[in-house]
Amino acid sequence: MSAQTIDTRPKILAIWLVIAGVIGWIAAFALTLEKFDKATGSTAPASCDFSVVVQCSANLDSAQGSVFPNPILGLTGWMAPIVVGMAVLAGARFARWFWLTFFAGVTFAFGFVIWLITQSIFFLGTLCPWCMVTWLVTIPTFYAVAVQLLRSGVISSHPRVRAVGDSLAAWVPLMAFVSYAVVLLLAQLRLDAVPQLLDVIF
Repeated sequence: MSAQTIDTRPKILAIWLVIAGVIGWIAAFALTLEKFDKATGSTAPASCDFSVVVQCSANLDSAQGSVFPNPILGLTGWMAPIVVGMAVLAGARFARWFWLTFFAGVTFAFGFVIWLITQSIFFLGTLCPWCMVTWLVTIPTFYAVAVQLLRSGVISSHPRVRAVGDSLAAWVPLMAFVSYAVVLLLAQLRLDAVPQLLDVIF
């Protein structure tokens, strides 16, 4: 299977990739506008600054928020799942190396998001709204792609590996929900964030 195209077209995954990509791109675009505004020397609070805890400014101004040009990275990076998802829906079939390369990018995004979550909660003491939107779609995207590559034989063609992927497929939403719950619990214990998030939402 190393040189063959994978003979599955994961349409449900493809739809999710497009939806997640669009949502993630919008969040990255909003953060990019805020970043550009601050680059002009503006001292006005960002439109996503709601409280001391729920705000974008502290994250954008931090070293952690500038490891890469983070918003620009998001603008370019979120195009990949959109393109892949649309291509699959159009009937494309990709080689194993392509899926593995795509998964490497998704894994990097997942790891980077986990690092940013840790930095936000334990070091910056803030929750950036647009960043949280990015977290919201990155986490299930990682799980969904990983499970699909297991079940389709991209990771390994061994029947047991593929069976694991099949058995995990139905659990992807729960895995994402548990991940959200862990992040929310940490944010509540460290920042008492839940009441402030509820104020923003409602």
